[in-house]
Amino acid sequence: MKKISIYQIAAKNLLRKRTRSVLTIVGIGLSAWVLASLLGFNRGYDSALKKDIDNMGFQVLLTAKGCPYEAATLMLKGGTGLRYMSEDVIADILNQPEVEGVTPMLMQAVFDPERGESGAIDAYLGVDPATFPPMKAFLKFKQGGWFKDPDKHVAVLGYEAAELEQREVGDKLLIPDKNIELTVVGILERSGTQDDGTIFVPLRMLQKEFGQLGKLTAVGIKVERKADTAALENRLYDLPDVQVVSMAQVKNTIMGLVATAKVMVFSIAVIAILIAMVGVINTILMSVFERFREIGIMKSMGAMPLDVFRMIWTETVVLCLLGGALGLAMAYGLARVTDLLIRRLLPYAPTGSLVLIDGRLMLTTFAVVLGIGLVSGIYPAWRAARVRPLESIRGEGE
Repeated sequence: MKKISIYQIAAKNLLRKRTRSVLTIVGIGLSAWVLASLLGFNRGYDSALKKDIDNMGFQVLLTAKGCPYEAATLMLKGGTGLRYMSEDVIADILNQPEVEGVTPMLMQAVFDPERGESGAIDAYLGVDPATFPPMKAFLKFKQGGWFKDPDKHVAVLGYEAAELEQREVGDKLLIPDKNIELTVVGILERSGTQDDGTIFVPLRMLQKEFGQLGKLTAVGIKVERKADTAALENRLYDLPDVQVVSMAQVKNTIMGLVATAKVMVFSIAVIAILIAMVGVINTILMSVFERFREIGIMKSMGAMPLDVFRMIWTETVVLCLLGGALGLAMAYGLARVTDLLIRRLLPYAPTGSLVLIDGRLMLTTFAVVLGIGLVSGIYPAWRAARVRPLESIRGEGE
């Protein structure tokens, strides 16, 4: 006579109530999906934010009192215009031992009456062709390349700026109101950063044409990798009529805002896990109660309490393993959908993937789900193991 193992009996018991088993597996899968997505978000957001900051090319931004980017926005509502600082500040910055390099910038905003019914503002960023491209090495060109001459009337268009202006390399671009004609020498590929909508022009040319010789709106500062950025910032604060914007401070501020969203998502994950545990315990307990007589017969035929315990525990672990596999498949396959949902909740979402799911994270999630199965199966298995054969056959068991 062929001997049937405890594991075969456990498998048959799960198949006996297929609908209930499937619903339990789906519940565990949803919990595993939430958990994997949460862990992936914790890793992905920090990585994406660091990448955004690194892509700026500098760690500290020095501006004139009153941020020029805010001033440009205010101009849309009739503001007074941009604030400037002297180029002489560059020498003071380069004297700091922590500074690896600097890139001066001048931004000019021009009203374009031909774009739309109420017109629009075009922002031109004057950059130094010797220092700016090395700091923005991640930018790739769709057509052409960077300009070399700081005095020529040329321009490099970001991807979205080129799409909006409908320009290609070799085309002419007119600066409204100034009647200055520029030749497009390069068009950037999409980078997913603010550079996509920027029109880059030579710094010296922009200073001359707008009557701002020797004036800047910002200086990007690249800091030595192992330098004390905080000490550098403290000394920069002593410079007159400038303000310091640290990318580390920006990151900390954003992470503080996102912490609320993380707590909310983590709370949802904990609740989902608790619901999954209760669901597993309920499913297995129902199965045990329905099979009291059957378990009593098994024990009367020689099955030991440990054998019964292993059988019920095995059923629980199998349910959790199948649910965990389903949840991980959902997390990996729906990562982009999860990314879009999370972006709607956040006050600031960096470019790049916000949900990073790799092999290590999947193993961690699988281990957690397996732990849920091991813990959830203890009580139902213990109840089944202590069934008394005579009472259960008579129908006196609970």
